[in-house]
Amino acid sequence: MMIIAWFLGLYLPIKLYGGVGPMFEQIAASDRAQMLVAPGLSASGEPWTWPAFSSSVLVSGLGFMMWPHLFMRSFAAKSDRALRRTVVMYPTFQIFLIPILLIGFSGVMKYPGVSPADSIVPFLLRELSLSPVLVGLVCAGTLAASMSTGDALLHSAGSIMVRDGLVSGLGMRMSDASQRFWIRAMVVALAIIAFMLAISIEQGLVDMLLMAYGGIVQIFPLVFAAFYWPRTTKAGALAGLVTGILVNTIFRFNPELSPIAGLHEGVYGLTANSVVLVAVSLLTPPDARDRVNDYLDA
Repeated sequence: MMIIAWFLGLYLPIKLYGGVGPMFEQIAASDRAQMLVAPGLSASGEPWTWPAFSSSVLVSGLGFMMWPHLFMRSFAAKSDRALRRTVVMYPTFQIFLIPILLIGFSGVMKYPGVSPADSIVPFLLRELSLSPVLVGLVCAGTLAASMSTGDALLHSAGSIMVRDGLVSGLGMRMSDASQRFWIRAMVVALAIIAFMLAISIEQGLVDMLLMAYGGIVQIFPLVFAAFYWPRTTKAGALAGLVTGILVNTIFRFNPELSPIAGLHEGVYGLTANSVVLVAVSLLTPPDARDRVNDYLDA
């Protein structure tokens, strides 16, 4: 995956523009120069506002750390050393994103108006008549990238629905074998639903991610409070989470209600979430101090 990404990231600018430098020089001299400076352009090609840009970066940055499948991987680490090594090595993923950006920029001048915008890679593969072997390798790398995240998302979603939803939440008594069966069933069901949505929704990939981050980022106040504010209560955490998700959803489907045009709906949810978490925690009895200390020590 890494080798193919870097190969295309360097090959396409050289083939289409004569190099990476000339590619950026041509973009800078064109009417698309705004793509190279913040806040840049939106998916529609219109200038992106600073509130929209900055709030999207904030929600993405905080939300990126909150995905449940990342928590599950952390809990499954075989040792503290393995967890520390993962944290240190994880930023190297940015090395993979650089050629992806170069691939995207390579289609800006030569093939404007590609719709949807995030389909530029398969469009270039078809348009440039590349070797079938190379196209196959690109597809294999893409599949590897999707599987490394997709399997974790499906497994964590199925596990959360059964273990946290049915067993812990609703109090259902299930054997390990029964839980395993229903988790597998949930994985299959969710995969089918995800596939149907993927082929029917025309929404861009970036917009879909930003929509998802609006909900995922609502976990952030709970995680922050769990480590840095022992006075937090379960009632406060749940009330804040539910409030944040509701507020985020309302502004997502009713953007005209936003007092600041373009501001990501996740910011409104995050604000309401934090306020309710603090207020309800202060109004409800705290957990036993010994229990809190044992948790923090662990």
